[in-house]
Amino acid sequence: MVRADDAGATPKTGRFASAVNRARSWRWLRTVGLSPVVARPGYWFATASALVWGAILGRGHVRSEGGVIVADNMPQWAFGRGGTTVGAVYLTRGNVSPSILEHEAVHRTQWKKYGLAMIPLYIAAGQNARTNRFEIEAGLRKGGYL
Repeated sequence: MVRADDAGATPKTGRFASAVNRARSWRWLRTVGLSPVVARPGYWFATASALVWGAILGRGHVRSEGGVIVADNMPQWAFGRGGTTVGAVYLTRGNVSPSILEHEAVHRTQWKKYGLAMIPLYIAAGQNARTNRFEIEAGLRKGGYL
């Protein structure tokens, strides 16, 4: 049986991306949401949360390297792709090289600029790294996407 709201509906990510795109047109929301007064605490919260997550699941394998805090030795299910940067913390399981760390340092800068808004903005940018503006800005080659 097909529910009325499923018939012809776009995937949830499509709806989500559409909502984010609509919100972009609200200038005041962008001004307030991306203000350092709002974004910076979100960045700090994301960093603190990821640091706790990384320290516990990585069994203390945490170090500062290449402009990010690397939480290494994580279980494969605890992050996306080869690694994920949340705030200033790069969560991975051994996927560490100078070029990867340069790529992840750009994501750290993005988190600093957007704060917690980075989450919906990244999702709205899409799962394909080759068309995701955040991955392009961080460098597709450095990130291992090319």
